Amino acid sequence: MPNPPLTLFLAAPRGFCAGVDRAIKIVEMALQKWGAPVYVRHEIVHNRFVVDGLRAKGAVFVEELSECPDDRPVVFSAHGVPKSVPAEATQRRMIAVDATCPLVTKVHSEAGRHHEAGIQLVYIGHDGHPETVGTMGQLPPGEVLLVETVADVARLQVRDPAQLAFITQTTLSVDDTAEIATALQARFPLIHAPAHDDICYATTNRQAAVKAMAPKIAALLVIGAPNSSNSRRLVEVGSAAGCPYAMLVQRAADIDWRALGTAHAVGLTAGASAPEVLVTEVIDAFRARFVVTVELVETAVEDIEFKVPRILREPA
Repeated sequence: MPNPPLTLFLAAPRGFCAGVDRAIKIVEMALQKWGAPVYVRHEIVHNRFVVDGLRAKGAVFVEELSECPDDRPVVFSAHGVPKSVPAEATQRRMIAVDATCPLVTKVHSEAGRHHEAGIQLVYIGHDGHPETVGTMGQLPPGEVLLVETVADVARLQVRDPAQLAFITQTTLSVDDTAEIATALQARFPLIHAPAHDDICYATTNRQAAVKAMAPKIAALLVIGAPNSSNSRRLVEVGSAAGCPYAMLVQRAADIDWRALGTAHAVGLTAGASAPEVLVTEVIDAFRARFVVTVELVETAVEDIEFKVPRILREPA
């Protein structure tokens, strides 16, 4: 029997954002400058394919700075780290390179400015996520209160409702975050909101592309890692936008073809830490089973590029 026809709607933008691209480049440039091994505190980005590729080049991934020797360079992941981590690296006279995404650093700076003004912070984020740990670790204990849901807002105990501000994790669902922010503003009318949306442009753009393709498709595949917040949010956004079936896959081998059933229109996107080579792999897997027509669903064009730290641009 001939392969059945299928339309594959391909989201644009998708995959690597500028912060992820910069973080990977930082590790590669550190290896070129100082040779292997270069230590990386936490996964540089949440993608096994990327991490394994860097490990093969000589990167050593650890969870804590205590696992790193004093005499080898260490890179801090794109998610950011608590203030105590670079302070310890300085105390140990280590070569440390900060690969924190500049958009996460912006949130850290925002938190610092509020703290200097005597304002307590509410952080909308996911408990235990590296970005949450890093951002809350910018200030002393008790100065940042975590909320994950609207229900958490009702339980908040704050120091002074008139001296309060909120900030957010950069990789959240735009819609869910707006709902929590509205609840905060209803309970604490004097709370300071961010001057600009803390959710990063790449997260917003990828979610917008999924919303645009949702009415056209019977199933959505999101390429990304299970521990990637922005990838998991894309699955949720697809479901909320009316897509009957939405699935997170790391590679083409993870696709549940039975679950796709007789779908004739499938959407495909990738989280901000998933490389384009994995998108190509999934498209090829579809072409082995269907007569595929690819249609681009483009909702934004991204041309942002972040500079790498000066230490990598200076001679060794």
